[in-house]
Amino acid sequence: MTSIHVQDLTKDYGAKRAVDGLTLTVRPGRVTGFLGPNGAGKSTTMRLALGLDRPTSGTATIGGLPYRELAEPLRTVGALLDAQAAHGSRTARDHLLALAVSNRLPARRVDEVLEEAGIAGVARKRIKTFSLGMRQRLGIAAALLGDPEVVLLDEPSNGLDPEGIIWIRELLKRLAGEGRTVLVSSHLMNETASFADHLVVLGRGRLLADTPLKEFLDGRSRPRVRLRTTEPGRLCAALLRKGYEARQGDDGRWTVDGARAEEIGALAAREGVPLVELTDEQATLEQAYLSLTSDEAEFTTSTAPFTAPFTAPSTTTTNPEG
Repeated sequence: MTSIHVQDLTKDYGAKRAVDGLTLTVRPGRVTGFLGPNGAGKSTTMRLALGLDRPTSGTATIGGLPYRELAEPLRTVGALLDAQAAHGSRTARDHLLALAVSNRLPARRVDEVLEEAGIAGVARKRIKTFSLGMRQRLGIAAALLGDPEVVLLDEPSNGLDPEGIIWIRELLKRLAGEGRTVLVSSHLMNETASFADHLVVLGRGRLLADTPLKEFLDGRSRPRVRLRTTEPGRLCAALLRKGYEARQGDDGRWTVDGARAEEIGALAAREGVPLVELTDEQATLEQAYLSLTSDEAEFTTSTAPFTAPFTAPSTTTTNPEG
């Protein structure tokens, strides 16, 4: 399988250090969310991996080789960094056909990826007439053209409508499920949480986190349980005996700090107290991310720093829009 490997990577632009001694490995079979404030070095790292910039020091390789040494780069790596890069006077099909011919790919792949990206119906329209979302779909189609082992996408949901966001979410999961290496840079925290298995977080060019999504959230959340019961008096008394204190909210639900649902559920079962609802609460990805990066942002507003407690409730139902 093909991994992206970054070792001691540094990139300076004059006096500005965009990437600072970065070491990480993006592995196949999972979607890795690539996060960080503006100016954190995400786009620069992706450009270095794709050979679009030269590092000041260190290396970035794909399958053990620098991008420029790949025998058939489009069959190994598919990337979308800028949806506006396609020539506006070409049609979508001609744009993809030029890429296919120059990389010795069969013309049938053009029609396949146009169909997969949902833009087969506008294949012969000029790109300059496309909306941002249509350009995004075209850029993703180009990234998939060579059926690559590695996919790098920078803000792929930008400009997509709700149907398009669901499509890209499912596409990323499918690519990872096929054993490919998938790296996705995004500022949309809720959306990243819906598709990422693993997170890499940068701040001022340095690595802040390289961890599974669940561990990232668990490590930045204090356990809390949210519940409803038809016998709150009995349950509160039982909780107090175990050292827990329940607090009732305006919506009639009770919260218990420092506990997990399995503990409270077992306690209620032993006491014979019926529970109507029982869920663990956890920090959202946005909350956990802000707690990690609040001192790393290059551009900040004058508002007070983020200090809200991590109490966003999980729910027993799911929303297809994440």
